[in-house]
Amino acid sequence: MSTPLPPSRLSGLFRRKSLTDILHNPPADAEGHGPGESGGLARHLTVRDLTALGIAAVIGAGIFSTIGNASHDGGPAVSLLFVFTAIACAFSALCYAQFAATIPVSGSAYTYAYASFGELAAWIIGWALIMEYAVGNIVVAISWSDYFTGLLDGIGVHIPSYLTMGMQSAHKHYTEVLALMQAGKPLAEASPAQLAGYQTWASAPELFGGLRLVIDLPAGLITLLITAIVYIGIKESKNASNLLVLLKLIVVATVIGVGVFYVQPGNWTPFAPNGVGGVLKGVSAVFFAYIGFDAISTTAEECKNPQRDLPRAMIYALIICTVLYVIITLVLTGMVSYKELGVGDPLAFVFQKVGLNWLAGVVAVSAVFAMASVLLVFQIGQPRIWMTMSRDGLLPPVFAKVHPKFHTPSFSTIVTGFFVGVPALLLNMDLVIDLTSIGTLFAFALVCGGILIIDPHGQSEARFKVPYINGQFLVPLVMLVGLGLLFVYNQEGLRAFGSAVRGEGGYEEFRHYIPMLVFIGFCLGLAWLSFRKRLSLLPTLGLLTNLYLMTQLGINNWLLFFGWLVIGLALYFNYGFKHSRLGLKKVAAVSQ
Repeated sequence: MSTPLPPSRLSGLFRRKSLTDILHNPPADAEGHGPGESGGLARHLTVRDLTALGIAAVIGAGIFSTIGNASHDGGPAVSLLFVFTAIACAFSALCYAQFAATIPVSGSAYTYAYASFGELAAWIIGWALIMEYAVGNIVVAISWSDYFTGLLDGIGVHIPSYLTMGMQSAHKHYTEVLALMQAGKPLAEASPAQLAGYQTWASAPELFGGLRLVIDLPAGLITLLITAIVYIGIKESKNASNLLVLLKLIVVATVIGVGVFYVQPGNWTPFAPNGVGGVLKGVSAVFFAYIGFDAISTTAEECKNPQRDLPRAMIYALIICTVLYVIITLVLTGMVSYKELGVGDPLAFVFQKVGLNWLAGVVAVSAVFAMASVLLVFQIGQPRIWMTMSRDGLLPPVFAKVHPKFHTPSFSTIVTGFFVGVPALLLNMDLVIDLTSIGTLFAFALVCGGILIIDPHGQSEARFKVPYINGQFLVPLVMLVGLGLLFVYNQEGLRAFGSAVRGEGGYEEFRHYIPMLVFIGFCLGLAWLSFRKRLSLLPTLGLLTNLYLMTQLGINNWLLFFGWLVIGLALYFNYGFKHSRLGLKKVAAVSQ
């Protein structure tokens, strides 16, 4: 059992980096180069490049895959969920923009948390971001593989199924079908996915000890290719991103322009067939579509004018993507009934339904490029977080190594490639979308909370700052209005919540509402704090909306998230806390 930290060391968990330290004494990389020095990161990115990176990350798997299941669950009203989620992201984007204008260095929410909450919170958010980018890219790589192999099948090129499916999925389905057969039940009771997995495992070459060669080879290869592009330079990465973004914006505009002529307004009735609960069921899928805009802030040291361009790019990307998502959702649900949209390729599906097979083919081709651009942006973002944490001493120095020729975080980029590529080869996508969303929402919540700490009354001198609106009375009022809307539009959900809290459904039912109970307590505390301290309204609303969305992701995802954090805390206390540059600097100052 570990020994509790003494009070003097406990205070070290909350040591904060001053803005002076961050801006004027930035930590060096593994070769001793500071940001912007020879051998450091190269500044190539303009506001156009940054906006394109944001669009590249946001317009991807969401529009080409997850939007279908969200529409199936919520009906046409999912378009409003995109608006609501965009508003939540807008609050966060404003806070990100102020931090980016105040602290224009790599690290995204990790660096911002270090300056506002302290070292422990910074480590937690950095660790959560590592999960967000890695798990998100695993999802995208597997989705890309599905689209790519489907495209090859369409032109007559067939790859053996044991080279296009993750080992986890194939073995799981094989054992399920085997159990069905041993029970004497007919194979007709097995799902198509189970039969495909059974056949894949049975036909795969045997390696040793019953283990078979079953890998998702396309997912691994696309990860390798994207990692190579990111490794050789930010200039090459931005050129690839700009080209891919232009291509998919042309395709999305074509889909909207053609699809609008096939819209039947009758398909929009009922607008919310499954009520508020059905709409909110798509929260994780919809939010997953937005998680990329924060990746822009990881490239701060590669921007020509980060304090001006980062805030603009975040807001531009968010506005453009929200408008496109809302229009696409209305077009999809107008072309066919929402009941038919529970498919993995909704854009291609709706055009096949109306007889435009050529356009369905164009969509399938463009999806391959669109998802590749998402991979590109996330593979850019994650190594820069590794690098920044290493510069601060929380990870070994090798993670801060910058390539002398390519000016990229070389070792961190390679590690990221393995971190994404190996799981993409072997695993399936169960739960990972929700797990990605909860990590992102946590990051967004901390960024909003960080603004409330460093600038609660909007008095910052930053080139961009969140407009100050006194939340003394407005925050409690907004909470009352929200409660009223729930009472009017989601009485069924409120009754279920009341029943669970009273213990009528047992512990199993009650535990699913634990996040909501914590959220309610937090709301009461924040309302009281806003009244007393006159906190800024917009960051407060950002904090509340992100935490509310987190409550909608389910207790199982919270448990997985906390499990990931426990692993991270073990690494921090065994390495990061002891090697923290800030901690060592303070110890040296005391000893002098």
